[in-house]
Amino acid sequence: MTIRDYAIQCIKDEAQAVLNLIPQTDDNFDRAVELMLHCKGKVIVTGVGKSGHIGAKIAATLASTGTPSFFINPLDVFHGDLGVMSKGDVVIAISYSGQTDELLRFIPMVLHMEIPIIGISGNPQSLLAKYSTCHLNVSVEKEACPLNLAPTSSTTATLVMGDALAVALMEMRHFRPQDFAQFHPGGELGKRLLTTAQDVMLTDNLPLLTEDMHLGKAIILVSKGKLGLGVAISNGRVIGLITDGDIRRAMEKWQAEFFDRTVGDIMTRQPKTVGPQTKISEIQKMMNEYKIHNVLVIDQDQRLLGIVDRYACVL
Repeated sequence: MTIRDYAIQCIKDEAQAVLNLIPQTDDNFDRAVELMLHCKGKVIVTGVGKSGHIGAKIAATLASTGTPSFFINPLDVFHGDLGVMSKGDVVIAISYSGQTDELLRFIPMVLHMEIPIIGISGNPQSLLAKYSTCHLNVSVEKEACPLNLAPTSSTTATLVMGDALAVALMEMRHFRPQDFAQFHPGGELGKRLLTTAQDVMLTDNLPLLTEDMHLGKAIILVSKGKLGLGVAISNGRVIGLITDGDIRRAMEKWQAEFFDRTVGDIMTRQPKTVGPQTKISEIQKMMNEYKIHNVLVIDQDQRLLGIVDRYACVL
C-alpha cells in the first residue's frame, strides 16, 4: 500500500464508524435531547483524555448554538470545581470504555445532587451506562489505527454524536441565523446579521440634486460624489434618484438636447430605500434581487440619512 492508501483506508474506516451510529441511535437519543431542551441550568460536559478533548468541542458547539454549556475535567471536581454544578443542570459524561476510573468517581457526586446524566460510551453494559439517565451508544467495530489501539474511529463517532445532539436541539428550538450571529458577533455571519445600515452608510459629501437641475450640472455633482448616482431632494425629502446608467441612456436618447433636460426627466421616482436599523443581510438580498449597487437610507419623514453601497456590505 502507498502512503495515500493508508490515508484513504483511515477515512473509509472512520466514515463507516459514523454510518454505523445510525442503527445505534434509539429512544435514548430522544430522551437526551429532551433533557437538554428542558434544562433550567447548564449542560456540563466531562471526560478524560481524548474523550475530554472531544467533550470540550461538544460543549463549545452546544454553547454556540444556544445551549448554555461548558466543559469540566472530572479531576478538577475533586479540587474545588464541584461548586459550578447545581440542581437543574444536565451532565454529559463521555468515556468510550464507560469504565474510566476518574470519571466514575465523579458520577456519585452528580447522582447525589440529583443531576441527570447523559452517558456517551461504546459499552452499553458499562458502569457509566448503568448509572446514566440515558445512554448513547457510540461503539465502533474497529479503530482506524492499524494497531486498533489509538482512539480514532471512536473519537470521531463520539464527536458526530455530539454534533447530532446540537443539531437536534437547534431544530427543536427553531434556532435561526440571527440567533447564531448573536453567539458569533465576530464572525462574518455575525457581522452581516447584526450590522445595520446606520453602521456602514456614507454620510459625507452626498451628491444632492434638485428635480429642475439641468443634467449638465447634475453630471458634475454625480462625478464628485464618486458613487455613480445622485439623489434628488425636495423640501429636504428624497423624491428620486439618477445613476450613471440613467445619464448614459439619456445622452444616447436626446444627444444634442441632452443639456436642456433636467434631473426630473430621467430620475427614478421611487428609489429603493431602507431605514437606519435595516440589517446588512437584508440590504444584500435587496441589492441582489433588484440588481442595484446602492440603497438610500432615510428616516420616517423620507429625509436622506446616508447611502449604503455594495462594497459596504462586504464585511
